[in-house]
Formats: sequence, structure tokens, C-alpha cells
Amino acid sequence: MTPITQTAISSAEAMALEDRYGAHNYHPLPVVLARGEGVHVWDPEGQRYFDFLSAYSAVNQGHSHPRLIKALTEQAQTLTLTSRAFYNNQLGPYEAYITQYFGYDRVLPMNTGVEAVETALKLARKWAYKVKQVPENQARIVFVENNFHGRTLSVISGSTDPDSRRGFGPYMPGYEIIPYNDLAALAKALQDPCVAGFLVEPIQGEAGVVVPDQGYLAGAAQLCRQHNVLLIGDEVQTGLARTGQMLACDHEAVRPDILILGKALSGGMLPVSAVLARDEIMLTIQPGEHGSTYGGNPLACRVAMEALQILKDEDLAANAAAMGEIFREGMRKIQAETELITTVRGKGLLNAAVIKPLADGRTAWDVCLALKDNGLLCKPTHGDIIRFAPPLVINAAQMQEALDIIHDTLIHF
Repeated sequence: MTPITQTAISSAEAMALEDRYGAHNYHPLPVVLARGEGVHVWDPEGQRYFDFLSAYSAVNQGHSHPRLIKALTEQAQTLTLTSRAFYNNQLGPYEAYITQYFGYDRVLPMNTGVEAVETALKLARKWAYKVKQVPENQARIVFVENNFHGRTLSVISGSTDPDSRRGFGPYMPGYEIIPYNDLAALAKALQDPCVAGFLVEPIQGEAGVVVPDQGYLAGAAQLCRQHNVLLIGDEVQTGLARTGQMLACDHEAVRPDILILGKALSGGMLPVSAVLARDEIMLTIQPGEHGSTYGGNPLACRVAMEALQILKDEDLAANAAAMGEIFREGMRKIQAETELITTVRGKGLLNAAVIKPLADGRTAWDVCLALKDNGLLCKPTHGDIIRFAPPLVINAAQMQEALDIIHDTLIHF
């Protein structure tokens, strides 16, 4: 079969091919994307849309950022991949750059977000045995309900999402799951001297942008220090300026013992993730005990450095904070005009609206279909919640245009 070129395929053909030849492990909105620039994407027929999902916060710097394309293409012309059996001329500079950027001693580079989560869990267990002196094979990790850290067998063992878990047992031992935003439950769980780490999202994204009470993260950090337990911050989705600070943990001046990054670490160019920690934790893992063929490859390192620098040069955290205020204010005005929205919540440009169940059976999915038809792309989660997370380069005029689309869609839904 001759490959079908990007320019030769229509939206209908693209969707039909995926349905016929692809695994059915996703349920995408019926729209095909062929091009992106800034906050906009286009389908093969030329229809333009606002992207209000940003590949789940992987495209914080905007689609096709020229500096990222330049870094990617320049590096691709020299060296893209070399085994970690050898040094390369991009990894060392990247490791120095990212550790100084976030104030950690060392970084372990990986590819996807869930790989970084797995890495953090392995680090916590190894630290527990080597440093905390937990008896072998008794280290425990505390998770919270309704978390989302990925879908590997290990990670779903700490999940309460039935879709992620059902049919994939038996599950990984050594995990305890407690309620989110509940310091009393955490304090009780940490009484166990075998607990190695507490894994938490500063804001739960997949659960519907659930923002904990002010003081929860700071309280959790204090409890972890008191019990000699590692605080593991999963900032794969919430980090890198998305919530109006460089890290969501920065809202409470909390510094995780292990920091997990991904998604926007490459600005959507390719899979790049990272785990950062101090020497006492990172140096517990020795050669041969963990690794990745692609982790720390020259292409990823070059792009990640540029992606991080763009966040600072364009002050995207401040823009996310300002544009987020405009968005939530606009959404609350819409909420006052329609009973369709029951709740608006979020921080920075990670926001959500809870949709009231409709008597005619229509759901948040149907609202997203209507928004698509009017030129704005977003996606429901947990049935009745719609996440709104545009690229952080969005400006006030674009935000108002997007709010007008949401207003007109919901008022006439």
C-alpha cells in the first residue's frame, strides 16, 4: 500500500482509517487536525478552531513555536539519538540547565509522563531501602483517590478509575490510596514507618481540575518531613507555567522531594519527561538499575532547553495567570445566564466547568460537539466536566473571541 500523504487525505478518510486500522483505546472528538499555529488548529478542509485542550497541556508554548521548530530542525540535522553507552554533547548541558532552572541537584531524563512517574516510584522505593532503612520489599507508596498518573500496570494499581483498572489485575502491592485534600487521612497513612513516598498532583487534572484547599500542599509537605517520607509532586500537567506559576506547587511555596515533569517540557515537539531530586535520592540508583533508550537523547535535550527558556522569555506564567482571570470571570458571567453550568473552577489556564445533567439525555460530550461546530475544541472528563486549557500564548482579544463562542454555544444549546 502506498502511504497516503498528509495533503491527500480528507477528515472523513482520516477518521475511517483510524477506525479500521487503529486500536480503539481512545474516543476522540470527531475532528481531524492537520495544522497548528499559536492557539489555533486547522482541519484538512481549512476550518480553523481554537485549541482549548493543548494536548492536555503539552502545547503550553503554542503550536509550531518558531523557536522550537528551529531548535528541533537544527539538532535533527546533526544528531538525534545515541545510546547512553556513550556521552553526547547535549545531555550534559541540558542536565545542568534544568537542575539550575528548578533548583535541584540532579535530573533523570525520560520520555513520557508515565515513565517519569514510574521512575519516581522506583527512586522512592530505592531511597527507602538504602537511606530510610525500610526492610526489603516492604516499602509503601501513598496515592490519593481520583488521581491520574498514567496507565501502566504499576500506576493503575494506585488508581481508583474503573476504566483504567478494570480487567488489568492483579495489581502492584505496596500502595495505599487515601482521599485527596484530606490532611488527617495523610497523617494517619504516614504513621506506617514503611511509607517511602506520597505521590500527589497539586491540582487533579484528569479528575476535572480539582483544586485542593489552600494550605493542603504545604500541610502535606510538613507531614512528609515529620515522618521522613518523600513528597513526590506530579507536575506533568500542572507544571511549566500552566497554573500561573512555573510549578503549581509554587502557589504554596512547596518544594517536592521528587519533581516529575513532562508534556510542555518539549512544547509538543516530541516526548520528553524528567525527574528531579537531590543527591541523597537520585544517587541511590546505580548503572543498570534504570534507564531508557530514548531518555536524554540529543534531540530531546536541545528542544527541552529551548522550551523552558521560552517559558521565561515570554513570561508565560504571568500571562496564564492574567488570561485565567479573564476566562473565569467570563465563564461566571455565562454561568449567570444559563443553568447549564453549575461550577467554574481552576487556576491560571487550567480550568473546568461542570455541566448540569440534561433531561433530554445530552451530556458534556454533546456540549463539546456544539463547541466544535462553532470553532472551539475541548474535551469532557468524568462525564459532566469540561476542561478548558488553551496554549499559554493566548492574548486578551483571542480569549474574548473564545468566550464569545462559548457564550453563544451554551446560551443556544
